[in-house]
Amino acid sequence: MPTSKPATPGLPASPTVAELIRHGAAAFERAGLAFGHGTDNAVDEAAALVFHALGLEHADAAEAYARRPGPEAVARVLALFEARVARRVPAAYLMGRMWFAGLEFEVDERVIVPRSPFAELIAARFEPWIEPQSVRRILDIGTGSGCMAVACAQAFPDARVDAVDLSADALEIARRNVARHGVGDRVRLLEGDCYGPVGGERYELIVSNPPYVSDAEMDALPPEYRHEPDRALRAGADGLDVVRRILAGAPAHLAPQGVLVAEVGDSEERLVAAYPRLPFVWLEFEHGGGGVFLLRRADFDH
Repeated sequence: MPTSKPATPGLPASPTVAELIRHGAAAFERAGLAFGHGTDNAVDEAAALVFHALGLEHADAAEAYARRPGPEAVARVLALFEARVARRVPAAYLMGRMWFAGLEFEVDERVIVPRSPFAELIAARFEPWIEPQSVRRILDIGTGSGCMAVACAQAFPDARVDAVDLSADALEIARRNVARHGVGDRVRLLEGDCYGPVGGERYELIVSNPPYVSDAEMDALPPEYRHEPDRALRAGADGLDVVRRILAGAPAHLAPQGVLVAEVGDSEERLVAAYPRLPFVWLEFEHGGGGVFLLRRADFDH
């Protein structure tokens, strides 16, 4: 008796969750996709899409791998795989969500995908660089989805957070994320550039994951990054246009014992060369990542 052929080449007629993940990962590898928006490899990317499409919880992964979803569910998974390959859309945008600092955030192409090592610093409440109980005011410059502002509000329940962004579209997403996590009474969203909307306010903690990609680096980015807002990534010829404004305004907006923590990624060497007198502290991360500096208010007086 002839056997029926699988509907999708390389995939069993009634695949398990594990087989779907392997199928997607193989397709992503063949297509030469780029990763870096929450995952760093094809298997994790495929798993994220499969679990999202099937409504599975990652905490139940060990039991979930052996499940055999029905035809409609399999079709949903395969449609996501196809979109990921054909359009090179980061998985986070296909899912409409991403996790940061243990919290889930809504995302779409109006904001960059949360992926900063800042999550590790927030979890540690920036110790030993500050005394958490002394933090009453926090400023997040370039808040995007609001992920850092919300996470800081959660980590510092007695603090108020100002979250600034140039993009009204990004602030719409941030507003929904602030409401989602119930911190609207302590997080103020402000439209504008850097310190413009905050007047003469001073803060014990200023954080920022600003644009820091140079024009040349933008031209070399994989297609996945083209789905993110250009101005959330691009920062001029040397990648320092926004960081310069952050540094220029920091002394006037840091409290006497305040600290500034900002991410500049691959622009680290250019920043050090541009500001040889500033004693940047470059932070190390247990879970990977880098290019994040810390400066104290007093460091600007040298």
